[in-house]
Amino acid sequence: MRAFSYEKATDPAQAAARAAAVEGARFIAGGTNLVDLMKLEIERPGHLIDVTGLGLDGIAETGDGGLRIGALVSNTALAADMRVRRDYAVLARALVAGASGQLRNKATTGGNLLQRTRCPYFYDTAQACNKRDPGSGCAALSKGAFSRQLGIIGTSEHCIATHPSDMAVAMRILDAEVETVKPSGTTRRIPIADFHLLPGETPHRETALEPGELITAVTLPAPVGGRHAYHKARDRASYAFALVSVALIRQPDGSGRVALGGVAPKPWRSAEADAELPNGARAVIARLLEGARPTAENAFKIPLAERTLAALMANAPIAEE
Repeated sequence: MRAFSYEKATDPAQAAARAAAVEGARFIAGGTNLVDLMKLEIERPGHLIDVTGLGLDGIAETGDGGLRIGALVSNTALAADMRVRRDYAVLARALVAGASGQLRNKATTGGNLLQRTRCPYFYDTAQACNKRDPGSGCAALSKGAFSRQLGIIGTSEHCIATHPSDMAVAMRILDAEVETVKPSGTTRRIPIADFHLLPGETPHRETALEPGELITAVTLPAPVGGRHAYHKARDRASYAFALVSVALIRQPDGSGRVALGGVAPKPWRSAEADAELPNGARAVIARLLEGARPTAENAFKIPLAERTLAALMANAPIAEE
């Protein structure tokens, strides 16, 4: 790990201003992803800004019946909150499917949205990776590359990495908004659908955040009701990232919402696919993954997504009362 300087922020706007002013600065909270990347010299921040003392660790009800979740709320605390378990059960289930108990105790809501891909070529500094080193190429697209865990839709000729978060998939199906503060002190709200970017020609640009911009909270709209389910298909029963994950909210009339993880550079959902729910899992996945470009190694993700959704539709657990 390389040497770096450190400061502890006392105000969100001040933290954002400092991050914009100091070259190579990064925010640090739980550190469950950043510290690992620093050890591997994938991330090389010259300065760390500790945001754990900013008071962003509360969960409050909003005026329209939703919830405002502070960026520093831990994954454990969020999953255990009775309002989340009762009204946003898909989120609670997605959170407990992620990582391990020890990591969930430290990982934060804001940090979870910002975690970086687990593509093996991103983690191997001897390999070409446009996300890690723009313009160097994508080893995952080379002949004989290992691509079992990588993306099948929303990818580009420059990157086929997937976003690893389980929580983000649930946030997408719930139409969450990300609240931020800019270095100027102004605030904004970013719909979760627009927060993560597709790689295109710039895979290193992963979110809509501007330099120095700090996540302060995530807001959930009023509960939509229905039956909530989340299933994560993976290579082992725990402490593994999704090959495919499916989030489902289904209403008594057969309508609802579907979002996928493990298949794209961002949580994957479309209104057109949601509208196909009354027609069954095959119709939903055909529309949701229309235009998919899998490799020979990960083409199995398409039927896996269909079978997983079909199982959830047949036996979706009822959201806790």
